Amino acid sequence: EPCNGHGRCAEDLYKGIQSSDSGVRCDSLKLLADVSTDITFAQEFISRDGHSLLVKIVEDAHESVFSLAFMELMDHGIVSWENLSSVFIKKIASFVNAKVLDTSIQQVSLAILESMVLSSSSLFNEVKQEITLERLISHLQVTNQQLQTKAMALLMAMLLAGGEADRQNIIHSSSSVGDEMAHYLYVLQTVRLNHLEARMRTPLDSYNQEQRDMLHGLRQAAFEMESESGLSNERRRSLCAKEFKKLGFSNNSNPGLDLSRCPPGLLALDTMAYFASRYPDAYSRVTSFQQHKHTISLLNFFSLLLSFLFIHLSSSASETGSDYHPIFFAQDRLLEELFCICIQLLNKTWKEMRATQEDFDKVMQVVREQITRTLSSKPTSLELFKNKVNALNYSEILKLRQTERLHQEETLSPPVLELKERLKPELLELIRQQRLNRLCHGTLFRKISSRRRQDKLWYCRLSPNHKVLHYGDVEEQTETPSIEALQEKIPVADIKNVVTGKDCPHMKENKGKQTKVLDLAFSITYDVEEYSLNFIASSRTDFCLWTDGLSVLLGKEMSSESMHSELEILLSMEIKLRLLDLENVPIPDTAPPIPKPPSNFNFCYDFSQAEQ
Repeated sequence: EPCNGHGRCAEDLYKGIQSSDSGVRCDSLKLLADVSTDITFAQEFISRDGHSLLVKIVEDAHESVFSLAFMELMDHGIVSWENLSSVFIKKIASFVNAKVLDTSIQQVSLAILESMVLSSSSLFNEVKQEITLERLISHLQVTNQQLQTKAMALLMAMLLAGGEADRQNIIHSSSSVGDEMAHYLYVLQTVRLNHLEARMRTPLDSYNQEQRDMLHGLRQAAFEMESESGLSNERRRSLCAKEFKKLGFSNNSNPGLDLSRCPPGLLALDTMAYFASRYPDAYSRVTSFQQHKHTISLLNFFSLLLSFLFIHLSSSASETGSDYHPIFFAQDRLLEELFCICIQLLNKTWKEMRATQEDFDKVMQVVREQITRTLSSKPTSLELFKNKVNALNYSEILKLRQTERLHQEETLSPPVLELKERLKPELLELIRQQRLNRLCHGTLFRKISSRRRQDKLWYCRLSPNHKVLHYGDVEEQTETPSIEALQEKIPVADIKNVVTGKDCPHMKENKGKQTKVLDLAFSITYDVEEYSLNFIASSRTDFCLWTDGLSVLLGKEMSSESMHSELEILLSMEIKLRLLDLENVPIPDTAPPIPKPPSNFNFCYDFSQAEQ
């Protein structure tokens, strides 16, 4: 029944919660959740140590309905969150991690953990040990919008409360990031990026003193300021206009007009002010370089960089949402820090390219490529991004472009693919001839004996007319024997087949004893299947040469890995030689159309008349 009087109600509910009757205890907890929103009641209940009773109920794992009332009591700020025990935190986390539980209990449990995380770093450290990113992502995948909201709130709280290392540990707490998880990380990335849009769409207000002070702070940070107290108003305005012009402002008499364009709006001012205050030495070097070299202004470069970053990072979404950037979760002021690194990168690349003002578009193209390539490697920290993007200097970009151009020409261009197909027969014939020449020269083979004694040697070679295989035993130090010295022979016409590996007769006979040489064994069968000449090559190279050569003699296709490797090398070399005259000439994907025949052929010259 409803309570009459806060003190009496608090006392009655306290006793009801302690009741041994589970029905009374459950009803008391539900009623407590309703009346705990009243601060006077909350003070009375807490003064009777009621919150400790709720904590004990949780720790003893009696009822989970407690949390509805507990959150209401804690929201009044009467009791500190830091007074809660580790046992309590683990129990609340277990409600969140449970796969089957009342969603209302999980919602409040998520809210409790969020409040803990935001209240102190020590509680944050305990919560992050109990809650994994995978579990929070699973709550984001449900249809219950309130549960999704609470899970997202806890995730954002953990990212905000943690340092750089903590944020990376939270994001990479799992061994691998699945598609669903990557999608939500991409959503978080997009949300963080979109938070900047309000400033980007807001123009500078010339009547706002704070914004005007920030603008003049950029000028003061870039130039050694002399006392302006003795200058007339006209002289002071002239000096300011001159200095703003050096910084690249087009409206140097009223630089605020440059920031009236949206984008970049106030976001440009915020970022440049951040650069000037956070890295004053670097800001001074950059502005000094641009004054002397007359390169692009900080403001214009920021506009280009901002649009590039927004396009690049926003277009990284895919159907599975797997293209998120871990660096987003490792830095609070990511855009500002990226700008500070990239504006210095611009000056560095400008020097490396020895550029002039007319080369600005080329320099920006290289800088974009440096940033894109570095972000595509998914750096997990700002320091890693900085190291990678600075290591990717102009000469490295040129090397990468050259490699990719050659690769594209050799693999993707239809005309080059067609040329490859035309060259293959000629190059395959070259490899066939090399294999036959190698067989004509011959090879020394070793007889594998079943007894533990010195193995005998024998030599095999093909006759110059490619019609007979000659073979015979030789001594250890024998040089290449002549054909006449080899007593045995097999006509090539009698060869029926070539078998390799475990299909060889001598491998079948010694099954289990010759596993080490299985990949080097091959046999020739002739006349009838019972007769064979058995080989064991001394190396994989000899094996490939002989099996390919014997295949050529039998009119079969060569199939060894050595043949495929050599064919690719020869094709690559031949293609490069054929394309030397076409350097920097774009190759069309399709052949140009054949023109129509001329209306007459009277332009032909008659040599017979000239001789007369």
